Amino acid sequence: MIQIIQLKGKDKHLYQLLAPMVMDPEVIRANNNYPFKTGEEYVWFIAIEDKEVVGFVPVEQKSQKRAIINNYYVKAEGAGREEILSRLLPAVIEEFGPESWLLNSITLMQDKEIFERFEFVSMDKKWTRYVKMYR
Repeated sequence: MIQIIQLKGKDKHLYQLLAPMVMDPEVIRANNNYPFKTGEEYVWFIAIEDKEVVGFVPVEQKSQKRAIINNYYVKAEGAGREEILSRLLPAVIEEFGPESWLLNSITLMQDKEIFERFEFVSMDKKWTRYVKMYR
């Protein structure tokens, strides 16, 4: 069963959980060779299954009422990927709900339909691998 935990961007437990994954060359390659960042303004949602991190969604709080999902990672492909994101996204939405926050996402094209199921809408901004969405 997948468990979702939420940690602040500078929490020591965050580093313990994610360091082996975010420093893995394969994971960095999957992130287009872009490093993962964190700071006080981040909240991380981490999916754990059988004591192993299987995905995460960092949310950067840009201002009082605006936040952005960027550089998330999910270990699985296909149905497994959908299952993990379908657990992570509701946790993010609960914390950064529609009444109080504008939640943007830089979403991988392959995940666009999954995000749409959680009421994210595409914006005009598209890149080769990503689409900007909002909720």
